[in-house]
Amino acid sequence: MNDGVTAQALPAIHALPDGEAEISLVVRLPWEDVARLGQEAGRLAAQLKRPVTLDEAVGNRLRTVRPSAAHARPAGEQPAATATTAATASVASLPRITGTA
Repeated sequence: MNDGVTAQALPAIHALPDGEAEISLVVRLPWEDVARLGQEAGRLAAQLKRPVTLDEAVGNRLRTVRPSAAHARPAGEQPAATATTAATASVASLPRITGTA
């Protein structure tokens, strides 16, 4: 049965030994958001005193923005915002860069 969904459209989900899960996906962002994520990575790198990837900065931001979302909720108890909205809000909450590139 072909429902129009290809294997490429489905994100890869992997269980990690530490009990977390890893989801691979592609997100299109404006350059301004990428720059803010870079700033977040810089702040995190200074705090941890080691290099940090944008992936790690995004993961850290998502974990610290919604600390009460430690466990998944049943479908009937989902908040009105979607995961995409939460990710967008996380990026939007980063400080704006002033000046020109």
